[in-house]
Amino acid sequence: MSALKSLALAIEVATRARDQADQALMQARRAVQQAQGQLDQLESYAADTESRWATAAAVTISAELMHHHQHFLQRLHQATGMQGGVIVDLQLQAETARQRCVKEEVRLAALQQLVKKKLGARAQMEARREQKQMDELAILKYARGAGGAGGLLNGERS
Repeated sequence: MSALKSLALAIEVATRARDQADQALMQARRAVQQAQGQLDQLESYAADTESRWATAAAVTISAELMHHHQHFLQRLHQATGMQGGVIVDLQLQAETARQRCVKEEVRLAALQQLVKKKLGARAQMEARREQKQMDELAILKYARGAGGAGGLLNGERS
């Protein structure tokens, strides 16, 4: 029985580990979505800014102001590039979390299968034991019955 108790404890621990891995995966996926949302906002802002300045360029703009605008757009594109890198890192973390989920799920399934196998073996042993007892009782019953009938056949009286 202690082997099954140990396995039950192992299953409980594996279930918690799987649940934690699932939670970490969900958090990682949310982080990727949030980072993608920030990137989309940055790209949208950059596109809006460029389109506004494109129409403003038709009007006379000082060279200094145009230089500041170009510098600002350069920084904005750097920010979008950095955010793209953040997204790649977060996606790698999400993939690692997904692999951990799969590993924990496989571990839990293996433990559950082992418990099922142990219970099956225990039930089979119990069935064999019961069958042996039934056979022994049948032999005793037969021996008593045959002994009495056999004695009558040999001319013995009770």
